[in-house]
Order: sequence, then C-alpha cells, then structure tokens
Amino acid sequence: MTAQPAAPSGPFTPEAARSDGRADLPLYAATIAMGLSAGLYFAFDVGVMPGLERGDDIAFASTMGHINDAMENGLFGMVFFGAFLATGASGIRLRRLGQARAARWAWAALTLYSAAVAVTMKVNIPINRQLARLATDASGGELALLREKFRGTWTPANTARTLVCTAALACLGRALALRGRP
Repeated sequence: MTAQPAAPSGPFTPEAARSDGRADLPLYAATIAMGLSAGLYFAFDVGVMPGLERGDDIAFASTMGHINDAMENGLFGMVFFGAFLATGASGIRLRRLGQARAARWAWAALTLYSAAVAVTMKVNIPINRQLARLATDASGGELALLREKFRGTWTPANTARTLVCTAALACLGRALALRGRP
C-alpha cells in the first residue's frame, strides 16, 4: 500500500478556498460591482438617453449636466473603481489558490472592464466635461451641435460600455461557477 502525499495545509490551499468563504469575498464584490456597472450603463441605453431625446436641446443639456454632477460621488466612485480592483484581486486570489480556470475567467473580466474604463476616460468623460463647459453659455445652435455629439459619440460609447461590462459580468459568473475547482 502506497501512502498518499499529504495535502498542503495552510490558509492558501485549494481546500481552504473551498471551506473558507472569505476567499470568495473579492470575487463576490467584483461580481456585484460589475453587475451594478453594467446595469447603470444599460439604464442609460434604454431609459435615460431615449428619455432625453424627447426634450429640446436646452432640456437635454441641462438634465445631462445635472446627471453628470450627481454621478460624481463617493458611492459611484467606489463601484466604478471597486469593480476594477476587486476583479483584479479576484484573479490574483484565485490563481494563488490553485484555481487556474476560474482565475482565467477573472482575468478575462478584468480585460473587458479595462476596456469600459478606457472608453469612459477617453470618450464619455471628455464629452461630459465639454457639455459642462459649454451648456450654460451656448447658443441654440451650439447646443444642437453638442447634443448631436452626444448622439453620435457618447451614446454609442455608452452602448460599448454596456456590452463589455455585461460580458465581464458573465466572465465573473463563470469564475464563480468554477471556484473551488483546480
């Protein structure tokens, strides 16, 4: 009879990951934050932007400005940056726990979410800031051009954020399903 090798012991073993729910906390946090992000972008796609299209240029600029101002708060920042940090931490944690398949899905989610962050920083935020600068002093024609920029650039960029965040959420769901498996 041959002796079985002793299973590794300690806090960072696959066995510990299966029995210690704390190992899953970054993955749960990432999944929740990603779902909130995808949902926020989706709400803009299906409700906010179509609703703003029903008003005139002044109402559009004013309302979008108020929405942008309201979004700049600690809770939104926590979700926006927390999704990124928790997803990265999940990938690291899963890898350290020997859960390579689940870790790969977390890394895929991080890659997708990084694309959403890049679109936000390179497209959506600059247009939001331009709106804030110009909306109060703009003429009717300038507001119409600014609104067209939203329609032609900001809105498709937001749809891209919705899609990549939803795909990232699916990847995190797969990582959740695979966690605890080598």
